Amino acid sequence: MAGRYAAALFDLAKEEGQVDKVEKDINDFQSLLDMSEDLRNMVASPVVPTEEQSAAVAAVLKKAGISGLTSNFFKLIAKNRRMFAVPDMITSFRAIAADDRGEVTAEVTSATALTGEQTAALKATLKDSIGKDVQLDATVDPSILGGLIVKVGSRMVDSSLRSKLSAMRVGLKGVSA
Repeated sequence: MAGRYAAALFDLAKEEGQVDKVEKDINDFQSLLDMSEDLRNMVASPVVPTEEQSAAVAAVLKKAGISGLTSNFFKLIAKNRRMFAVPDMITSFRAIAADDRGEVTAEVTSATALTGEQTAALKATLKDSIGKDVQLDATVDPSILGGLIVKVGSRMVDSSLRSKLSAMRVGLKGVSA
């Protein structure tokens, strides 16, 4: 369902020449979701009445300066009781827009935030490997201890220290037996 909504939004945005504006707006909305637990709870809650959810979404959109096509989209989603799927819709829209630009998105997890130099080097390496421009969706997870986990589509490369230590632990258990 999220993919259908995202595809419909993308088609309308492309038709009206507003793909960049809509993508910026949905990224702004995602930032609001990331920053506000109350907003995430309101979006995900099936018990919030439609009228309250619609009014809250309209107020958030107005305060964030999100208008036009994107505003109408989010209002329709609220009216149709589909706000719980907004994060998946945003992810799908980003993927469709990137594909339209000839880009792929790589999900990168690192133990610490990547520097600008590291990000540029990783993008260049992935572009050489994949043959397309790469956008990074970077997250920080200190529990991997070091290294990177890179996922592009269905392919994943896990060079994290945590995985290497786990493999070593399994190997050592086999030796002591």
